Formats: sequence, structure tokens, C-alpha cells
Amino acid sequence: MSSEMQIRKFEQTDFQALTNFWKQTFPDEPAHNRPDLVIAEKLQHDDLVFVAHQNNELVGACMAGYDGHRGWLYTVAVHPQQRRQGIGRALVAHALAELKSMRCVKINLQVRASNANAVKFYQALGFSTEERISMGKLL
Repeated sequence: MSSEMQIRKFEQTDFQALTNFWKQTFPDEPAHNRPDLVIAEKLQHDDLVFVAHQNNELVGACMAGYDGHRGWLYTVAVHPQQRRQGIGRALVAHALAELKSMRCVKINLQVRASNANAVKFYQALGFSTEERISMGKLL
């Protein structure tokens, strides 16, 4: 990871770059997870969206949340050519520090069962699998 990498909160000027970045890193997302909609909706609730820049280029992003009871990591992405350089780890650490400053004591996340690399990544960061059934419903 280059010392030039910086993580900061999302700014409105990041909107198009982040939208394009998430489309590139999550090409198979369902329509209800369209980046432009997700970002706009998220910012109506809080500003827990973080971007990582290296050499003036967006190389990673993370969206977190806190409902006053539990924190969540919703989306963590690193540019495919920049992976395994510590950017994802730094983004997660940044989000966790922000959540901890809000007095959050537990963080949840969901990973697709087919995404073994993501599972290994989060396990390496100290996350563990909890025996739960995750359910959802589109409205």
C-alpha cells in the first residue's frame, strides 16, 4: 500500500466516480442495488461512506451504517488491480474506528456464500461466522 493512499468521507464531487467504481467492482448486483440510488438514499440517512484515493484515483470505497444498536458494513470494494495491498483492510479499519467513535459495540456484515475470498478477508480481520439465517424481502 502506497503512503499516498488517503481515506476520507465521501463528498458530492465523488458521486460519479463512486457510482462508476461500484458498477465496475460489483457488475452482477441486482437492480435494487444500483449504485446511484444506493448512494443517494444512504446520504439521506448519514454520511458513513468512505473513499480511498491513491495518486488521485479512486481505488476503494466502503459504506457502513449504525442504527444506534448495531453497526453494519454494507459494501467494501477495492479496485481489482489494487487488491492485496492493504487498501481493503485500511478501509474497514477506518469504518470500524468511525463506528466505535459513535459508541457502536458490534459490527455485522453479510457476504454471499459463494464469495470465499471475501469470507477469508473478513476472517483475517477478526470477523467470525455467526449461526444465523439471513432473510430479506424486496418491496
